[in-house]
Amino acid sequence: MRICLLALLLLLATGSDVTASEEDRKPNFVLMMVDDLGIGDIGCYGNDTIRTPNIDRLAAEGVKLTQHIAAAPLCTPSRAAFHTGRYALRSGLGSTGRVQVLLFLGGSGGLPPTETTFAKRLQEQGYTTGLVGKWHLGVNCELRGDHCHHPNTHGFSYFYGLPFTLFNDCRPGEGKDVLADLQNTLWQLTLLGALALLSLVCVRVCGLLEVSVSVIVAVTCLSLLAFSVWFVPFQLLMTWNCIIMRNQEVVEQPMDLDTLSQRLLGEAQGFIERNADRPFLLFLSLAHVHTPLFSSPGFAGKSRHGLYGDNVEEVDYMIGRMTETVDRLGLANNTMMYFTSDHGGHIEDADERGQKGGWNGIYKGGKAMGGWEGGIRVPGIFRWPGRLPAGRVFDTPTSLMDLYPTLTQLASATHSDRLLDGYDLMPVLEGRTERSQHEFMFHYCGAYLNAVRWHPPGSESVYKVHFFTPNFSPPGAGGCYDTKVCFCHGSHVTHHSPPIVFDLHTDPSESRPLTPDTAPRYQEVLQQTARAVEQHRATLTHSHPSHTQPDTHSPQAEPVLNQLSWEKILWRPWLQPCCGTFPFCGCTENTTSTLA
Repeated sequence: MRICLLALLLLLATGSDVTASEEDRKPNFVLMMVDDLGIGDIGCYGNDTIRTPNIDRLAAEGVKLTQHIAAAPLCTPSRAAFHTGRYALRSGLGSTGRVQVLLFLGGSGGLPPTETTFAKRLQEQGYTTGLVGKWHLGVNCELRGDHCHHPNTHGFSYFYGLPFTLFNDCRPGEGKDVLADLQNTLWQLTLLGALALLSLVCVRVCGLLEVSVSVIVAVTCLSLLAFSVWFVPFQLLMTWNCIIMRNQEVVEQPMDLDTLSQRLLGEAQGFIERNADRPFLLFLSLAHVHTPLFSSPGFAGKSRHGLYGDNVEEVDYMIGRMTETVDRLGLANNTMMYFTSDHGGHIEDADERGQKGGWNGIYKGGKAMGGWEGGIRVPGIFRWPGRLPAGRVFDTPTSLMDLYPTLTQLASATHSDRLLDGYDLMPVLEGRTERSQHEFMFHYCGAYLNAVRWHPPGSESVYKVHFFTPNFSPPGAGGCYDTKVCFCHGSHVTHHSPPIVFDLHTDPSESRPLTPDTAPRYQEVLQQTARAVEQHRATLTHSHPSHTQPDTHSPQAEPVLNQLSWEKILWRPWLQPCCGTFPFCGCTENTTSTLA
């Protein structure tokens, strides 16, 4: 009897230790972001023709946010804000002109080394951190190989994927994306130079005029220079921009899109399997569904929405495999999984094969359209069995910037030394409150404050105030179809005085502007948002905490260089990542596509 009691006490003590160990272990994080996905492309957000059962399952087993907002409607600034928890303007990634994202991997712009990402904060807490997929926040600053903007420098101990992004130039026959008008101008100058040179030679040979050799040499040099400026940076873009890196080594240049999905999925699953016994953060940043569209053979022609639908259904398959991996390894109850898009779908992108951009549901606008809801309202799904309630839906305004304080709070990270624009989401996700801490949100179009969202305390209304809107073209269209993307400056926008006001609670499509006659709080909305804008702008110029939260300590705003200036974004040979000896860059990763 005494032996049995001792054995029972020993078993209880051992079980207690195991339980304590499980409770003490820090949670894992699997963050999954799609590129250019529209909120209306997903079944659980209202799409009934594209099949997304795995994403829908995540929502059914977790929490769905229906007013989840990107900090910008384009890749580079949105991702900068996501990683840092701060508006992209604070990192120098707000554009003042036509170039709104990084255009060359061999440019010197990117996320400044002085910025702190959530990956860096978790790395300091002992997390193994990995990024698989797209980065698009720069690589080098002054020399090839300094990697000042590289994911490894910004807290990701492991990186595999695209240091840049997908452009049409990455797939032959898909056309040009990068400064197409400038390319055309340079080509015409090259032809004019060649024609001038040919004319001078003919004149000299025929003896019609005396043309000195020095003139012919000078024109030859100018023609060769014009040709080089056109050909080298632009006609070789597939080699320069479309590459795969493993950490700081280029492993494929240019990349093979036919096997890309399989490789990204395999790398992401492998990262989880290698780190299943320690706290980890994985950011799976998919290349889908940015153009050029591509899909594995198992998905080609299977959807009801052409190539774009095939891409979305392949994304869903990959999300399902990621969920299966977490569950198979017994990590579900200690792993927060998150699904989103970096911004809304690109509605102007189409060709003779059909629509190539996403659907933004009932929301107006899309990618690159400033503060219109269709470009910034994105899916937001969190799954954490045993910690988050299953099947809950919250309509309170939340932001991609909220991931930074949420993750660092859960990882027990130390306080930040800078202002954050996001808030800890756990009180909302766990159902402890119905409202987020975002009373105001600021919506930027490049470096320009485009709109403000106000969620008054004690009210269901969410007011949106637009100070200017992009000019759609042709007139009457729902996007910038003439230029394929909207711009934020000069004649490309219309300023409104007074601003245009909507109540998103009753008019989520932003189709019925409020007036003093139709909205009793109209003047109050303008006054409150004007006061909020003044306070917000003060944080961009001097020390002024715009809100108080545990992760903010007397922030001091410091001047930052514009990372999207022409000086920063244009191609420089000495900054170009290269597999081999520059300029003879080229290599192929040994892979076999096995994706279903």
